[in-house]
Formats: sequence, C-alpha cells, structure tokens
Amino acid sequence: QVQLVESGGDLVQPGGSLRLSCAASASIFSIYPMAWYRQAPGKQRELVAALTRIGLTNYADSVKGRFTISRDNAKNTVFLQMNSLKPEDTAVYYCNTSPPRNHWGQGTQVTVSS
Repeated sequence: QVQLVESGGDLVQPGGSLRLSCAASASIFSIYPMAWYRQAPGKQRELVAALTRIGLTNYADSVKGRFTISRDNAKNTVFLQMNSLKPEDTAVYYCNTSPPRNHWGQGTQVTVSS
C-alpha cells in the first residue's frame, strides 16, 4: 500500500521559515517525480513545487524564490524548505507524485499569522 506521511507544519509569523518533510513508499518514490501541493480553506488544491529524480524543478509563481524542494533518494523522503512565509501561504500541505496519484496522505497544517 502506498504511504505518504507529511510532517513539519506549524504556526509561524510572517517572514519566518519552515521545513516540511514527506516520507513516501519506496514503490513510488523510486520511480516518479515527487511534488508538494497545498489546499487553503475554500480553495482547490494546487501544485506548489515538483522535483524529478534527476533534479529538474518546477515551482508555482507565488513561491518562486522563497520555497525550495529537495529529495533524499536513499531515505525516500522529499522536503520543502519555505522561507519568507506570507499569510497567503497558510494551507494544508501534501506531498504526492507529479502528476498526483489518487491516494493522499493526511497533510500537514502550515499557518502563517502574527
């Protein structure tokens, strides 16, 4: 069974930083590009950042220059370093393949507020 376990979300002040982690099943991590998505209240889930196994990246315009996606292939883990956080970054963050599979993890809540 595919597993996606996100962690690292928290309440942070505007301008702060967070690092999210996602442990994924080896069966998908070893094959597919991985990505982070987010869903804010009342909005549809959106792609935040994606990363292939050879290091090609894709970022949403709203996070370019502030967020960095990376992966540890030996540990089947994908990370999202988030800097200069803004209130509009508040959302539940999920990891999945790119494009996403039907199965989603529980996500991790990121709240940016003073």
